[in-house]
Amino acid sequence: MTTIRTPADEAEARAVQDELRGRVVLDEVGPAVGTGLVTGVDVAYDDERDIVVAAAVVLDAATLAVVDEATAVGRVAFPYVPGLLAFREIPTVLAALDALTSDPGLVVCDGYGRAHPRRFGLASHLGVLTGLPVIGVAKNPFTFSYEQPGPRRGDFSPLVADDGEEVGRALRTQDGVKPVFVSVGHRTGLDAACAHTLRLAPDFRIPETTRRADTLCRRALREAVEAAGSTGTTETGGTAETPETTRGN
Repeated sequence: MTTIRTPADEAEARAVQDELRGRVVLDEVGPAVGTGLVTGVDVAYDDERDIVVAAAVVLDAATLAVVDEATAVGRVAFPYVPGLLAFREIPTVLAALDALTSDPGLVVCDGYGRAHPRRFGLASHLGVLTGLPVIGVAKNPFTFSYEQPGPRRGDFSPLVADDGEEVGRALRTQDGVKPVFVSVGHRTGLDAACAHTLRLAPDFRIPETTRRADTLCRRALREAVEAAGSTGTTETGGTAETPETTRGN
């Protein structure tokens, strides 16, 4: 099982980001679009009980049928700090991925990779730790500026950092709906990341990977909260380092 140590404070967390950022691979195109497997990961919280739940759902990239799924329940072990969200989510996400019986293939995060103030968001962090190709598809642009893309599906515009670097793209996945914000995490290219996103979003704004993972994650969180309530404790059966996992399919 892949494990990481939770940083003691914000300074240590930023030092970890600085160390791992140099390991991000940006010169690979990544898996071919519509082939193999693709996995969505998502996270949900109950802040009152310090419970964090992660879900991983594997889809056939050609048919978008569910192949495998797993969840993990842990405890929140790092405070909410903008730019350091990965340290709250990574341990439980890793546990959910480790519980899968299928190779995850390409991983799609509901978050950021290069489109991050330190160029090392959740998608990059997860990619470096697992070695998997990972992209980030977020619902908002974080701190980056962009021009509205054209109104049609597939239209895009660059997400631009203050230094002029294109760190991602605002991508229209459906005609006339708000764009999503795509960035490279690890072992993929930006063109490929956008192509994968469009392939995974045939009917809705959000990719099917994220939609399926979100649904599973919310259900697992409800079950974890109910279990905690029935025992009169916030114990979930796992810690941030060793979350409790459940496999499906």
